[in-house]
Amino acid sequence: MTEPIIMGIPVTLLFLYFITYSFLGWCVETTYCCIAEKRWVARGFLFGPICPIYGVGVLLMILFFAPLAGNLVVFYVTATVVMSAWEYFVGWFLETATKIKYWDYSHKPFNIKGRVCLQISLCWGILSYITIFFIHPHVAGLYAHIPTWIRYSLFGAVFTLLVVDTVTTVRQLALTTQFMNKLEAAGQELKLQTSLARAQVSDRLDDLGDRIEDAVRESERLSALKERYDILLDMAEQQSRRFRNRYSHMRSEKFDQRFGEVSTRGQDLRVKLRAAREQYKAYKGGKKS
Repeated sequence: MTEPIIMGIPVTLLFLYFITYSFLGWCVETTYCCIAEKRWVARGFLFGPICPIYGVGVLLMILFFAPLAGNLVVFYVTATVVMSAWEYFVGWFLETATKIKYWDYSHKPFNIKGRVCLQISLCWGILSYITIFFIHPHVAGLYAHIPTWIRYSLFGAVFTLLVVDTVTTVRQLALTTQFMNKLEAAGQELKLQTSLARAQVSDRLDDLGDRIEDAVRESERLSALKERYDILLDMAEQQSRRFRNRYSHMRSEKFDQRFGEVSTRGQDLRVKLRAAREQYKAYKGGKKS
């Protein structure tokens, strides 16, 4: 069977280009975020070290921008506009699907709904120029020397890993959204029931002695709701931890209050973990002495 070809390039080769530039994009973004946040930040949604948004972006450059390379102005403007539109679409899609904003440029000037901004858009144009004129010729030359059977083997192995990684990540994203929805519903119910209980207690102050049993039942019900809320809070924190660590500016208008509580719970857990480690080190040190 003849391998499908898109605009003169075999599909397996395009896929390897996609993986290569997804990895290089991950390296660039991870390095930038590590320097900016002064901590280790492995960017990207997937578990593997790739950022598909860069891979797709470079494929767009290779297939559509390269013919414009003869006119640098047209090439730069086209790359800037198209890559910014692609970033905006990805941001919009993720926010629509998960109700969570994973990156936010609202603090930067000339932004559009926090999904794109002028500073990053101009960088897209520069990165497109560097990629097409300086990086891709070497990458294409490298893959041109790889035998066809090796290219097919790489395609099969990496594609399988990518599918597994994608399915796992989508499942975690869905669980994160699911637990945030449950947490929001439980929080609203707990708030409502607490308000009702306070009102009932206030109304019953005159005959509280005759309503002790009702008050106890109401207290037990609120305790059960609070316990369920705390369990959901822990589960939401656990499911969203990897995404929150990688995207420190992520937020959600729908889950604004709950997101703050999830982040606080995560910080509390980290403090307790550090304290436990220090106690363990002190204990080990005491035993050695």
